[in-house]
Amino acid sequence: MECMHEMDVGEDRNGVLMSQTSRPSALTRVWAVIRNSPFVKRSIALDVIQGILVGSGLAILTAILLILAQVTAMQTTVDGWSITTSCGKASDGILVRAACAQAYFAVNLPEEAVYYTATVDGAGQTLTGAHDYILHFPSGGLPPNHAFWSLTMTIAPGYLVANPSNRYSVGDRSGLVPNADGSIDIYIQRTAPAGHESNWLPSPSGDFKLWLRVYQPGAAILSGAYHVPPIVEAH
Repeated sequence: MECMHEMDVGEDRNGVLMSQTSRPSALTRVWAVIRNSPFVKRSIALDVIQGILVGSGLAILTAILLILAQVTAMQTTVDGWSITTSCGKASDGILVRAACAQAYFAVNLPEEAVYYTATVDGAGQTLTGAHDYILHFPSGGLPPNHAFWSLTMTIAPGYLVANPSNRYSVGDRSGLVPNADGSIDIYIQRTAPAGHESNWLPSPSGDFKLWLRVYQPGAAILSGAYHVPPIVEAH
């Protein structure tokens, strides 16, 4: 009878006989131990969680930067006054809608209302209650409209400016008094201008933002032909 050479056999973890040649290598066994270590599993889980958090943070930051860039891109600024006629349309994409929500509290179709905003004067300097300003509309130069217009002021994060006179806006319905030549001056300052109280819009001690709202704006506004006069520091 032909003799068979004895094979070196062993058992795997399930008790199955296996030849020496089929046993896992030392390196494989070491890696299996490391991989199944609770510490390693915990470390991998932490890495996954950190990756998710970092990725989410980067995604949010990217979205904010895209929205701010869109706000700037859709605005036209002349003499310190910014305006957009891109908001309120059913055809607006999600980025434009997000930018409009970022820039305005609420928005209508341009044919219903437009909103001019200013945080700087005509010289590009930040509007602040430390200075007095005049907004001069020449005769016939008020915002063209088929309804009304108003000028209001806010401070961060969008509150109206508290003042002893409880005066929060001026406009074509607030009793503005014209000059002899038909022009109108609006006085933007902390204290009431002597003799011009009816044309006074009180300002805070710090920085502020002006809002000029025009409802049912005229064709000159919708076409971009009309420009709001610059805000000029009074001396």
